[in-house]
Amino acid sequence: MAFDVDMIRKVYERAGARIDAARTVVGRPLTLAEKILYTHLWDGNATQAFGRGVDYVDFAPDRVAMQDATAQMALLQFMQAGKPKVSVPSTVHCDHLIQAQSGAKEDLARAIGNNSEVFDFLASVSNKYGIGFWKPGAGIIHQVVLENYAFPGGMMIGTDSHTVNAGGLGMIAIGVGGADAVDVMSGMAWELKFPKLIGVKLTGKMSGWTTPKDVILKVAGILTVKGGTGAIVEYFGEGAESMSCTGKGTICNMGAEIGATTSTFAFDDSMVRYLEATDRADVAALAKAQAPHLRPDPEVYENPGAFYDQLIEINLSELEPHLNGPFTPDRATPISQMKQMAKENGWPMAVEVGLIGSCTNSSYEDMTSAASIARQAKEKNLKAKAEFTITPGSELVRATVERDGYLKDFETIGGVVLANACGPCIGQWARYRHGEEQKENTIVHSFNRNFAKRADGNPKTHAFVTSPAMVTAIALAGDLGFNPITDTLTNENGEQVKLDPPSAVELPPLGFGCDDPGYQAPAEDGSGVVVEVKPDSKRLQLLTPFKTNPEAELTGLKLLIKAKGKCTTDHISMAGPWLRFRGHLDNISDNCLIGAVNAYNDETNKVKNQMTGAYGEVPATARAYKEAGIGSIVVGDENYGEGSSREHAAMEPRHLGVRAVLVKSFARIHETNLKKQGMLALTFANPADYEKIQEDDTIGILGLDSFAAGKPLTIRLTHKDGKPESFDVNHTFNENQIAWYRAGGALNLIRLQQAN
Repeated sequence: MAFDVDMIRKVYERAGARIDAARTVVGRPLTLAEKILYTHLWDGNATQAFGRGVDYVDFAPDRVAMQDATAQMALLQFMQAGKPKVSVPSTVHCDHLIQAQSGAKEDLARAIGNNSEVFDFLASVSNKYGIGFWKPGAGIIHQVVLENYAFPGGMMIGTDSHTVNAGGLGMIAIGVGGADAVDVMSGMAWELKFPKLIGVKLTGKMSGWTTPKDVILKVAGILTVKGGTGAIVEYFGEGAESMSCTGKGTICNMGAEIGATTSTFAFDDSMVRYLEATDRADVAALAKAQAPHLRPDPEVYENPGAFYDQLIEINLSELEPHLNGPFTPDRATPISQMKQMAKENGWPMAVEVGLIGSCTNSSYEDMTSAASIARQAKEKNLKAKAEFTITPGSELVRATVERDGYLKDFETIGGVVLANACGPCIGQWARYRHGEEQKENTIVHSFNRNFAKRADGNPKTHAFVTSPAMVTAIALAGDLGFNPITDTLTNENGEQVKLDPPSAVELPPLGFGCDDPGYQAPAEDGSGVVVEVKPDSKRLQLLTPFKTNPEAELTGLKLLIKAKGKCTTDHISMAGPWLRFRGHLDNISDNCLIGAVNAYNDETNKVKNQMTGAYGEVPATARAYKEAGIGSIVVGDENYGEGSSREHAAMEPRHLGVRAVLVKSFARIHETNLKKQGMLALTFANPADYEKIQEDDTIGILGLDSFAAGKPLTIRLTHKDGKPESFDVNHTFNENQIAWYRAGGALNLIRLQQAN
């Protein structure tokens, strides 16, 4: 039986009337995304049509999901809101704090021992406030959500950018910062700029080595890492209908890598099959009764160009398997071109490690697809030339593939099964734990991101993203240029053998089998539950509210860093070993911007302290300014804050005295996170003004006395020689967000409203 069936039933009961009202005000048929958005308006039935990419709209999401690394800060904030219980169904999933080292059993035991304080805190907070708790080892948040909570036509938010994975079951699922989650858990409206719509029409049908992963790798190559910003990507067509539900989830998952707000698919038979297989026949029946509301109107299919802001068409019958990378998930290379591309760019050809799993590709279907290649290897007397690791997405998947014999297939070629957790995908991989030299090398994985240092902390690791089956084949070859469609391998007998295409099993013929999936229900009445945080804890720290921002102008700001080029949330607030401090704002602030490249010396974590003239670490320099009562400012390049939803990348600069972040352009989630924490998120009106900012500038921000939506502010530079220079900067604050800024952060407003 599904969780929260009564809530799902209520969503469906109101859908018809709300969709009819939306059609009336919009004056035309609706896409699927529009139907879901208008069904979830905070104010009920639509009374106006909203401008895509223009209007801020209040929504009422159905549920919230949080992973352990981000849940700490989200729940520390929720504890300040003064609410006795969450207002919508919410869950916590312990998946980020488990480091991959030697194998599932040992790694899980070590993680529980090392992180017991954090896990106990999350369990007790969940128990107190009515939040479902998924224990360490239960699985990766997005796979567990797909298996238990996602439903067609629903809306959810999650404190992880890959929340979008639930689009595989026809949801609008959006990654957010913890402050947004606090809004929804507190029973308040959640604000989002009404998204633009990108349609992707899938024709034909996949065959051979082509998988759903190749669809999103192709789309990433078309749209780039920021091409989906501010948009929902809606997939449709005969090709979409031919895919499995978990395959759809893979495509939606990596929509985060093109900056998309989310991605989704229309309700179809694959979703029915998946719901029924995961013990949710009741939800499947409810959805089938609502099927017309869970798909675009027929006119959209007939003339898609009239309904989407951008339309892309991909013929799956012609789609070639891809490898994307290195260092960015949008550098898309068809497998047939990889050998030549690698040689031209000097990429290391020897593949040292192949890794499958992560929230992107860890379903039963993914595991069986890769296992079919491993099974062939045994039959054809092949040994893997590269190390090989396997990460099941959940205990439900792991127990089932073990029962069905697939884990043995991996083990026969030397595969190591890791814990049901994020592991190497987020840098939780002790690859160099014995102090080995971090040399230039190549790895191939089925994860979603491949930024420099992302998986193993080594900036010289060239990481390429592809499907689980292709990872397995390349691990057998140990060669980045290996193309299993055309190439042969030499087996242990010296014979040339060719791999057959993978054969995936969509759903387990014997059903899923798991004795304990790892769920812990909260207390019916949590009022007596005590949540303790030790005053001297190095892992957890109760929050102190940020100060208000009443100034008519900001003056005397010092430049903390002018970041050059790609500056993702990994550069602003690294994961990996820093995950242990995600619940302690002061301690984790010691990683603030240490990965950003300083435009003045092309070095990381080395910036000028204008008070002393000396160069030092970014966090230490920020702390020095703060102690002296001097505010600071961060300047950045294009798509600043690309990557994850981690609000620590906004909270850390705020904690260290940064008053504003000025960039050429923002990634959506990070811009919102800055606003939520009471920071000025500003963009150059003229991107060329980025060059005007000098290392020794003192900076003022003028016009805050008349701070208003759509009205530019002014930057005033005072150069070292005393000469002033000014230029306008833009912002996307609306009146509500300006109130967040003035209050010192959105949470301050929530607490004030609760007190009143």
